[in-house]
Amino acid sequence: MKKSLAAVFAIFFGVVGSLSVSGAGLENKPLAGKKVALVVASDKFRDEEFKEPRNLLLQSGATVVVASSSLSEATGMLGMKVKPDILLQDLKTRGLAAVLFVGGAGASEYFHNRDAHRLAQEALEQGGIVGAICIAPVILARAGLLKGKRATVYESEKEELFRGGATYTGNPVETDGRIITGNGPAAAREFAKAVVNLLKQVNKQ
Repeated sequence: MKKSLAAVFAIFFGVVGSLSVSGAGLENKPLAGKKVALVVASDKFRDEEFKEPRNLLLQSGATVVVASSSLSEATGMLGMKVKPDILLQDLKTRGLAAVLFVGGAGASEYFHNRDAHRLAQEALEQGGIVGAICIAPVILARAGLLKGKRATVYESEKEELFRGGATYTGNPVETDGRIITGNGPAAAREFAKAVVNLLKQVNKQ
């Protein structure tokens, strides 16, 4: 009898423990089921501005897809190698929780890129989050998304934000509604956290 009771208790506490671990797993993956696109330049993207958001998103359970103007391996300014998953022109916003534009000198290739502008516009229209860091907020300004918005950018490009109707703050990271901007590599971690936190908030709504 004692052995039977011991077995019952062992099974009971084993199940409870399993549920507890499972619950903890879900809490540690708050963005499970969310898909985020990272847009990188075909060359000279900024390594930290790609790595920090990608790593934190993956740790939070999100799926990350990398888009670029070429499917050839992209090289970061500090030597990082990234193989894009999809061409920017083929990326659809349906099913995307966020679209993030990585900075670096190469990001200027998207300043006049209609596909980049379309992607940012559609993502915002469909309730998604749009982010850009370093010089990449210029893409959002030229897409017409920063008019009347608080935003930041690498200081050399602040005039572009003024021309786009934004209120340039100069802060490391700025969030206005569902638009997040960062001003450079040193803000990469803070930018990543802002994106994940906003995605969590949207997830709860």
